[in-house]
Amino acid sequence: MSQGIGTRCVQAGYTPGNGEPRQIPIIQSTTFKYDTSEDMGKLFDLEASGYFYTRLQNPTNDHVAAKIAALEGGCAAMLTSSGQAANFFALFNICECGSHIVASSSIYGGTFNLIAVTMAKMGIEVTFVSPTASDEELDAAFKDNTRAVFGETIANPALTVLDIEKFANAAHRHGVPLVVDNTFPTPVNCRPIEWGADIVTHSTTKYMDGHGAAVGGAIVDSGNFDWMAHADKFPGLTQPDDSYHGIIYAEKFGKEGAFITKATAQLMRDFGCIQSPQNAFLLNLGLESLHVRMPRHVENGLAVARFLQEQEQVAKVSYPGLESDPYYEIAKKYMPNGGCGVVSFELKGGRAAAESFMKKLKLAAIETHVADARTCCLNPATSTHRQMTDEQLAEAGIPAGLVRMSCGLEDKEDLIADIANALK
Repeated sequence: MSQGIGTRCVQAGYTPGNGEPRQIPIIQSTTFKYDTSEDMGKLFDLEASGYFYTRLQNPTNDHVAAKIAALEGGCAAMLTSSGQAANFFALFNICECGSHIVASSSIYGGTFNLIAVTMAKMGIEVTFVSPTASDEELDAAFKDNTRAVFGETIANPALTVLDIEKFANAAHRHGVPLVVDNTFPTPVNCRPIEWGADIVTHSTTKYMDGHGAAVGGAIVDSGNFDWMAHADKFPGLTQPDDSYHGIIYAEKFGKEGAFITKATAQLMRDFGCIQSPQNAFLLNLGLESLHVRMPRHVENGLAVARFLQEQEQVAKVSYPGLESDPYYEIAKKYMPNGGCGVVSFELKGGRAAAESFMKKLKLAAIETHVADARTCCLNPATSTHRQMTDEQLAEAGIPAGLVRMSCGLEDKEDLIADIANALK
């Protein structure tokens, strides 16, 4: 029986047996006991499923990962210590020194640096393309060594909307998967797999947790990409892994299990970016109300965006739910119920005006955070990008007067009153 998204938020991932805990139990243990070395050996040979060390897997995490897989419509998932770790694992699982990535240029700055700087030091190059690139421009970005395409459903903080279907078709024309970061809409408002995405990532720190309590990330595999059909491009999945007795992931686990199994057995083993069981438990509490919270975030975001649009102190408002936004039509296609509660707007007075405005807010807190139950805001020019001049900010598409406001779950009338007072 196909269940609704709300039912999956509450029920998926864990079904207790008779007399077992109703809530997902926190398995706060680093290790697990076995009666014989033979039993444990089967785990190390990937011949049996189970747990031997929490650096790789933990039952609490796996229950929550299974819920997120069900929400996205994927076949397998894993939790990571952060959204950055999720994006790195998702890409590095199929890339190696000498590989190439095609990525949307409109993505979170931390992810941009991850791909353009850190992964470049590993010998992985990237070509960035506009999220509005034509099919011809997309095709021109691919190389013989391209191994993945990456983008964000709604970019942070630019709020551009990715044409998932177009990017997926381009990726598949060139025999590589599309990886989509779906943090801002969450699967409540958009499920990229339904539009052709192969791998979906999340910073679960944001709306999924929703309360600023637990840092984490997640990777979901659609199970749709045929690794063996492109075996020459993905040797890590289609050729023997000497570190696991010559196992071939795509053969042993099929296209539905190869990607997540390799990411767990290889990358989590070697990098250890595991989410703590306590954080996974807190994440699950957030997931249980995600379908109730997201419509309120959208309602508040749209109300605030419409109000800001009418204010003389505001030079520009970016919110894909506004009819005047350049991404309105494509947002309606992929997110007919709305995207998120984040609004970006530019104040006419630049850096000084933004700083003064935020200082006068009473409800909205100045935080390096977003997608929370409580409204928060940030001016990149005076915080995350303060080392840049106004001219450099303009070149990067981040005007000095830009404010990113994440509308929480408060009454929209109170948020608008707070903003109106600060604008005065």
